[in-house]
Amino acid sequence: MTEKVNVFTEDTDKLREECGVFGMYDFDGGNVASSIYYGLYALQHRGQESCGIAVSDTEGPNKILSFRDMGLLNEAFTPETLERLEGDIGVGHVRYSTAGSSTRENAQPLVLNYVKGTLGLAHNGNLVNAPELRRELEYTGAIFQTTIDSEVIAYHIARERLNSKSVEEAVGRAMKKIKGAYSLIVMSPRKLIGARDPFGFRPLCIGRRDNAYVLASETCALDTIGAKFIRDVEPGEIVTISPERGIESDKSLCIPAEKHARCVFEYIYFARPDSYVDGFSVYNSRILAGKFLAIDSPVDADLVVGVPESGNCAAMGYAMQSGIPYGQAFVKNTYVGRTFIKPKQKSRESSVQVKLNALREVVAGKRIIMIDDSIVRGTTSDRIVRMLREAGAKEVHMRVGAPPFLWPCYFGTDIPAREQLIAHNKTTEEISAIIGTDSLAYLRLERLSEIANGLGICKGCFTGEYPLEPPQEDIRGDFER
Repeated sequence: MTEKVNVFTEDTDKLREECGVFGMYDFDGGNVASSIYYGLYALQHRGQESCGIAVSDTEGPNKILSFRDMGLLNEAFTPETLERLEGDIGVGHVRYSTAGSSTRENAQPLVLNYVKGTLGLAHNGNLVNAPELRRELEYTGAIFQTTIDSEVIAYHIARERLNSKSVEEAVGRAMKKIKGAYSLIVMSPRKLIGARDPFGFRPLCIGRRDNAYVLASETCALDTIGAKFIRDVEPGEIVTISPERGIESDKSLCIPAEKHARCVFEYIYFARPDSYVDGFSVYNSRILAGKFLAIDSPVDADLVVGVPESGNCAAMGYAMQSGIPYGQAFVKNTYVGRTFIKPKQKSRESSVQVKLNALREVVAGKRIIMIDDSIVRGTTSDRIVRMLREAGAKEVHMRVGAPPFLWPCYFGTDIPAREQLIAHNKTTEEISAIIGTDSLAYLRLERLSEIANGLGICKGCFTGEYPLEPPQEDIRGDFER
């Protein structure tokens, strides 16, 4: 068992995303490493702890070249590093660990050399049965190099390949054993394979640029490299991309649409606003959330503002619906990402001020409606509210683009244990008093399906009703993607 590390610190009271995956196969034999790099750059918001690229030459000696390191892409990779990664097929990954250790060993993609050849694998999501699958493999002699459940998936695919006619058949057999959230990209010597769990927790889409095919977590990554969106990988679907047959689809693991359970936070917070997730605009989802807040929880005020960046679209939606002007109340330090060197405990408050500063000229003397995507512990919200008041805001009314968090998540979002959630044992009025607002209101639970265009979504972190049985043991401190 690995040491449990709480990465959800009080001074970073925001949700964290799991990972971003990107794969490419150029049928004309062109090198793909540079395109994968820029595709991952578009997905950097999904993970900033580590990154990696693995490539192979389909006409060569079946050897995978890879590079993985800690930090952001522009910190880890150099032009010289990319030049050494020569191959016409490849897969890339950016990672954020929802729990557990953040080390170079846990960076992806994973590369496996086994009796049938080589595999490269990138995984986005969390398995709920990783501990028992891991123990099963250990008792049959498997030696693990990481603490991530992605390695469990890789081992199972490799083992199933020994008795399968193809890699995609092995992926399908492994998918019958693993349970939880996963979008996978698997690179074999001559095929690029994409797979999505039957519930569709995590997104995955297909694109094409000239004679090269792409798999990516979000459509914005396709736009970045000039690829055209083809379609989304459906929940439970396995797609196999090869020069001989183009895109092949296996839907034998697909389940009825009414059982789908996409993570609604792809629409609320995780995905970039210029992305489309399962055919619906993330930007429109956030505009709708703001409009619904204005309809359901109106308040008289002078200005609507968003907490950058994910609160901005919902704030515009609120302003459109209410007729109250939309304004920019905060200046964000663009040189500070979602991770940076944190201040010491005694000066913890400055971590918010390093990222944001209020515009006194905008808010002084005004009644402000402040929109944010969520409240987890409330430790950041109270500092932002205080910042507005210190800048002269007359009133601060907070509206939240998600319902209150009442339960943890086991599927790749780092929503912590119930006792750490401010809404777990406090009323909305009590929370409002704690964070210092004049009023507080959340998005109504029944609005979630509307902002997801009626698609099946997971509401477990709001209701405690999960689409599949949560693990008997809390896996989040020991096994992460």
